[in-house]
Amino acid sequence: MMTEQSKAAILSRISRGDIYDLSVEYFMGMPGWFPAGDPRYTFWMTHTPKGNVVADPMKVGKEMNEHVSYTGTAFSMYAHTGTHIDALNHFGLNGKVYNEFSADEHLGDHGWTKTGAETIPPIVARGVLIDVAAYKGVDMLPAGYRIEQKDIVATLEKQKVELARGDVVLLRTGRMQSYEDTDAYLENPPGLGMDAARYLVEEGAMVIGGDNLSLEASPSEVEGNYIPVHTFLLAQHGIPIMELVDLEGVSKDKIYEFAFIGGSLKLRGADAAPIRPIAIPID
Repeated sequence: MMTEQSKAAILSRISRGDIYDLSVEYFMGMPGWFPAGDPRYTFWMTHTPKGNVVADPMKVGKEMNEHVSYTGTAFSMYAHTGTHIDALNHFGLNGKVYNEFSADEHLGDHGWTKTGAETIPPIVARGVLIDVAAYKGVDMLPAGYRIEQKDIVATLEKQKVELARGDVVLLRTGRMQSYEDTDAYLENPPGLGMDAARYLVEEGAMVIGGDNLSLEASPSEVEGNYIPVHTFLLAQHGIPIMELVDLEGVSKDKIYEFAFIGGSLKLRGADAAPIRPIAIPID
């Protein structure tokens, strides 16, 4: 859906220089998928100014280390930590991911040979905020609230915005306001329901994202599928998903349409990658 023409068209509509950062910060203790057994975000120092005086790892001598302060850091995390985009291999159905690629044939010791996160291009498109929480007149949707098609239609009508083919559609539940409180952020978040997901696909959404941990609400609406929105979007329709998108700034300023620009890390063979998206208001 993204072409040179579509990218040029949205960039030509930028109306001012305001930039809204849609990414969260990464910090020790941040929300993540550790309740499911995935690793937490971990950050540590590999070099410190005083430590280098003692260890002298570069063999330059104490005097040089006291004169030149050297700091180094490292981090480790699950690919679906912080603001990120799911690659199409993240979820499949009946042994196949999107475009009929199978783990038996296309998954090796170093990741997927097809549909890896490195294949996700830089995204330049029209972005649309669907601020369901604001439409409902609440700071945050209730725990476990399932966004339905009627919520999306009514919110867009109130915002006086129409969806178009190739949009990056971002849903605000308000849950991001609890991001600094990990337990509160993770506790039964509101999210997207199946009929709303179908509606967005029918309207031509290219990417769908939200401000919660899993995009969709739980428990599942579909018997025999514990995460139906993910498999519907990723495995059946080839639509990437973004999660933990910070939509509080655009919501506060009522920026419902914008140029969405985001580049994710090219992690070869991975099923997701961190992304640093920005929103720039348009005419």
